[in-house]
Amino acid sequence: MRKKVLLLMAMVFAFSAILTGCGGNSSDAGSTSASGGGAKDKGQIKLGFVCMNLGNPWFVSVKKGFEDACKEEGVEVLTIDSQYKVDKQVSDMESLVSAGYSGIMLAPIDQNATKSIVEKAKAAGIATSCVAQSQDNVNMRYIVDEHTYGEAIGKQAAEWINKNLASKDKVKVAIISQDNVDSVIPRGDGVEEIIKKMCPNVEIVARQAGDTPELGMKIIESVLQQHPDLSVVVATNDSGGLGGYQAMVSAHISGEDKAVFSGDATAECLADMKKPNSIYRGTVDLFPYKAGYESAKTLIKYIREGIPAQQETTIFAPVPVPVEDLLSGKYVPKG
Repeated sequence: MRKKVLLLMAMVFAFSAILTGCGGNSSDAGSTSASGGGAKDKGQIKLGFVCMNLGNPWFVSVKKGFEDACKEEGVEVLTIDSQYKVDKQVSDMESLVSAGYSGIMLAPIDQNATKSIVEKAKAAGIATSCVAQSQDNVNMRYIVDEHTYGEAIGKQAAEWINKNLASKDKVKVAIISQDNVDSVIPRGDGVEEIIKKMCPNVEIVARQAGDTPELGMKIIESVLQQHPDLSVVVATNDSGGLGGYQAMVSAHISGEDKAVFSGDATAECLADMKKPNSIYRGTVDLFPYKAGYESAKTLIKYIREGIPAQQETTIFAPVPVPVEDLLSGKYVPKG
């Protein structure tokens, strides 16, 4: 009888030890880092992308990269289009913070307007990043050096002018800018300054903000009424450039002495460049898909491993895409 009692007691102690061990493992799995970005279950992570304007094909590529990375990592993702409205963007950010999102990527319209809500997000332990234009107080920036980007766009146009129109006394050029966004004004400056520096025979006949196809078309239609001998259109993004190109085509302007240049290397722009006898002669690629993809991966890393004390910054590297490289296969679009 005594042996049976001792055996029963031993079994009870063993079962108790097993339960204690299971409880200890559960507690460890629920721990978080002091930075508020500790390890979490994949199912617990929610990332949001608050975009300034998804009407811009460039940002559609950023969105695709961001969402593909989230899908790979098995985390939830939501993209919101702020439609170029500052008040809406602030409200969009506030809704994600209130909903307890783990990480937020922002393409800011006006970083002064969104500064406070970014601080609120960080205080709540939310990992933050920005893409394209800078939001200086986020944890990670993937940004454009606007002036350098403008120089890359302008240099490609200037080199073409010097190669093909050097004999002309006056080459009329129209710039479609994004001067409606304060942080992007330096891009237009870069375009204008490098063209004036490299091409002494250029006359800048217009510089107007029009970063959508509709506005770009409207601008060039107006310019052509005053300057029917317009030779070159240079846009600070493909969206404006697409509209400018369409205005030239609609006006039956073609030939070896006409050209359109822009930046972003969107699918729409590349398609127009491939058309027979197209005067769309160049763009510049920043690889936006890569930016969205890498930004999402970094935010997820922050959430799982902890947010670094120091801000991390990646600068886009502009890659010129002349039509010759596109047609020959030397340049291959990615993402």
